Amino acid sequence: MKYCARCLYPENARPTIILDEEGVCSGCRYHESRSKQLDINWEERVEMLVQILEEAKQMAKKRGNSHDCIVPVSGGKDSHFQVWLLKEKYGMNPLLVTFNHAYNTPAGNRNLANLVEKSGCDLVRYTAGLDSVRRISRYMLKEVGDLTWHYHAGIRTYPFQVAVERNIPLIVWGEHGFAELTGIVSLEDFVEFTRWTRKEHDMRGYEPQDLVGKGGITVQDIAPYVYPSDEDIARVGVRGIYLSNFVYWNATRQAEQMMKTWDFAPITFERERSFNLHGKIEDHANDVHDYLKYLKFGYGRATDDASMEIRHGRMSREEGMAMVKRYDDREPSTLEFYCDFLGITKQQFYDWVEPMRDANLWEKNAAGEWEAQDAVYRHDIGEIEERSRVTPSEERTLSEANRRMYYNPANPPLESGELSLDQPSPSFKVV
Repeated sequence: MKYCARCLYPENARPTIILDEEGVCSGCRYHESRSKQLDINWEERVEMLVQILEEAKQMAKKRGNSHDCIVPVSGGKDSHFQVWLLKEKYGMNPLLVTFNHAYNTPAGNRNLANLVEKSGCDLVRYTAGLDSVRRISRYMLKEVGDLTWHYHAGIRTYPFQVAVERNIPLIVWGEHGFAELTGIVSLEDFVEFTRWTRKEHDMRGYEPQDLVGKGGITVQDIAPYVYPSDEDIARVGVRGIYLSNFVYWNATRQAEQMMKTWDFAPITFERERSFNLHGKIEDHANDVHDYLKYLKFGYGRATDDASMEIRHGRMSREEGMAMVKRYDDREPSTLEFYCDFLGITKQQFYDWVEPMRDANLWEKNAAGEWEAQDAVYRHDIGEIEERSRVTPSEERTLSEANRRMYYNPANPPLESGELSLDQPSPSFKVV
């Protein structure tokens, strides 16, 4: 397996990644393009954002709307920053929309409540019923190896249902996640949300109607995942923009800002699949979801997080490889819980995943057990990797200054005094 000479991504990273002639991946090149030293005029882009937002305010007045945009939120660090930026800096009155997929952590529920309190904004929250969640999760786990399909389908669809229902044309997202990780698009594209990318990238190529009649899934089960008609979208004039196209995006700095300004809180315990203490902490099923990625493609969340730290110069390649070795192949302790919830055995779980494993990476040994044939930490650091290193930052990922942001076994964070932040939960909290 080939790996990026700068970060730690393998050549089979999803949804798409490209290694150039220098061995550097498209995600690293995208990150370079965001640098202020390159030809990105961020002041001009901010002016473009201001114009879009002012037009939204005028449209709201014209239509008699009490809200001038919609912000899809989970309560995470990015949600806090998006709402803070729009309300406090640009004077918007956003309607917060949450698709409650049921698989919440106590920390996630705590931070969502905090966001609503600190922002003072109105919130619409749709909570999916556990019966439908169980049916859809079970079927999509077997079909595509994703027990959280309903997450992506819900948060990428329900805000558009609300937009059409309430005649609000502007939906504001945070960063374009796939661009930031693997460089699937360029900053020059000014990419906006589309129905096609929702289906192909977020929903694994499935529309909700494709699920009806499969695994006991009914028309009622798929209701929150049905995208509005083209006619309704056109009538309201709905568009979805990404803030990361207009403002310089640094998720760690923004998380720190929200911790100081709006009391966003990271967790204080070591996670099983990453050293990051502030990202994706609202998602209880993320460990199993991420483990599925590892079982299929041989890399996980620690690769994602370490690669971002390397790109920012806060972590060396050697440090990142150590993180990947520590976390990526761990079976999460919550796997048994989710198997029980879905009504399957752990052996069924592994049997369903078996045909989805990348044959270029996984092989069975003499005992009939699957073994990964490669990992980034098995590769020596050679001339091409040395040549591709970024300039180290004075800030270090595992420094004392970042004690609350990243888990360092030699210097773990102090407990907060809040149970939801200080102890992992063996099960999810629906509300």
